[in-house]
Amino acid sequence: MKRTGFSELPLHDGKAPQWLVERMIKLAKEIVAIIVYEYGQNTFLQRVSDPYWFQAFGCVLGYDWHSSGVTTVVTGVLKTALKDGDLGIAVCGGKGKASRETLSEIVKVGETFNLSSKKIESLQYASRMSAKIDNTAIQAGYPLYHHAFFLSEDGKWAVIQQGMNVNDRTARRYHWLSDNVESFVVEPHNAIVGDVKRPLVLDMTAKESESCRKTSVDIAKERPEKVARMIEMIRPACQRSLQEWMADIPAKENKDYIADFLKMPLTINWKALKRAYEIQPRNYEELLNIKGIGPSTVRGLALVAEIIYGDKPSWKDPVKYSFAYGGKDGVPYPVNRRAMDESIRILKEAVEKARLGDKERLSMLQKLRRFVPPNAEI
Repeated sequence: MKRTGFSELPLHDGKAPQWLVERMIKLAKEIVAIIVYEYGQNTFLQRVSDPYWFQAFGCVLGYDWHSSGVTTVVTGVLKTALKDGDLGIAVCGGKGKASRETLSEIVKVGETFNLSSKKIESLQYASRMSAKIDNTAIQAGYPLYHHAFFLSEDGKWAVIQQGMNVNDRTARRYHWLSDNVESFVVEPHNAIVGDVKRPLVLDMTAKESESCRKTSVDIAKERPEKVARMIEMIRPACQRSLQEWMADIPAKENKDYIADFLKMPLTINWKALKRAYEIQPRNYEELLNIKGIGPSTVRGLALVAEIIYGDKPSWKDPVKYSFAYGGKDGVPYPVNRRAMDESIRILKEAVEKARLGDKERLSMLQKLRRFVPPNAEI
């Protein structure tokens, strides 16, 4: 199973100037057209779902490489550039209020692409579940505020969404690709990119959380009164055991995470648990799909599963990578030259073939040089 990734980026105030956005839209349309004509729609979806390529693409269009605005501006630019659907690709959703229009926009685009009603429903489901997973099943302190859903005329899709941590003003980006999603609840992403590895993150999508997922479903299928008794039983023991789990981590570093992630939540949605009891979900994906099953309820079920039944979830931050391609000094990991070279090759070819002025083409190629390893050529 591969992941498609998330990246952690500093939050920057303000917005891109209109003169820049207008030029980004024109450049993006030309580059995407070349990629689609040369490689096909699926390749473009694969590229935007790759955080390495997406970051380089944002730089080529003229945006800051490390800004959280790369996500919102570049996806917004692509949405506008592809709105006429002539390339067989469209973008639904966006930032804030626009994200809430995703499902209705999927219907409109799906009808334009002559997709069946069943296929459109499956695309809407993918949009909902990808957001539910990153907002609920992975709890690192980054509630989502941006959701962009890419889809092609043959029904393939990709997702780029971003969450914000209001405490340290960083953002984390999540990438999805339909071709790589064998299960929504078992490591559905491709790569995870971030500058900071959080000491305590509840990751219910980790393979190590399999037994906890199964037990959480079993608990949710019990009568809510029984679940409430189990939660009351473990409250005192829970607080003691949490300190023991974190004995090797300095208290000053983790007191915020103890409060935010490890204590038994007080806001479990009992109406949602009642619905779960009535529905009797067959698996964890069906449980998450129930309306009202949110972060607190997921965390509560996970703690009951661990403390009473011994089925532990993963508390490890699934972040694996930092920066765009790695550090030249090998920190946090050696530069992935193959991934870098492939991204550069496709973008360089698209730029060279795009119908751009010489000055624009030269500027974009110069930006690509920032990513070239010292002994490589472009």
